[in-house]
Amino acid sequence: MIPSIQNITQTDTNYPKRLKKYLKTETPETIWARGNINLLPGQNTSLNGALWALFCSRKCPGELILKTHDLAQTFKERGIPTIGGYHSPIEQECLRVLLRGVQPILLCPARNIEKMRLKPTWRDALTDERLLILSTFESRHNRSTAALANRRNAFVAALADKICIAHAAEDSKTLEFAQMVRAWGKPVFTFETPANDALFQLGAQPLLGGT
Repeated sequence: MIPSIQNITQTDTNYPKRLKKYLKTETPETIWARGNINLLPGQNTSLNGALWALFCSRKCPGELILKTHDLAQTFKERGIPTIGGYHSPIEQECLRVLLRGVQPILLCPARNIEKMRLKPTWRDALTDERLLILSTFESRHNRSTAALANRRNAFVAALADKICIAHAAEDSKTLEFAQMVRAWGKPVFTFETPANDALFQLGAQPLLGGT
């Protein structure tokens, strides 16, 4: 059975405390959730310290597209839990790979989820209680926008323990996002290639075989 949507407010015991730590005044009052609430960071101790956020911009060198796909395969094979918006084409491919595994997945669309159509693979994962769909957006936000995506990305990064940014071009919005996350003190990882020099200058760490 597909679970119904639940509202989680800041006064609820299962509201993730880490959101206030990183988002400060931008901390959402309410989170809309569909799926296994126990997958929220802080609720499931097996996820604590292990939740990876996956980000990859639309424009990305070909070699990094292949590396990102391989990374998703590695996460699937090793049962590593992930969180993301899974919106860009490369991120969508990662989600397709991850859904074939058994590890927990947190999916955060940049829109309200009350009337969002569920894909068959999502339904299967929801039934198996390994998928949790989260949104911080009210019903009037029924379409994704760049502004909502920025807020969603901050929400995802605040919940994650480690952030993987496959690529961020110089002077890009993705690089600005990486700067914010590094200012929080969160670890950022990327692929070791000259194309990611801008990320390494911010203090990103190289992705290794053992992640």
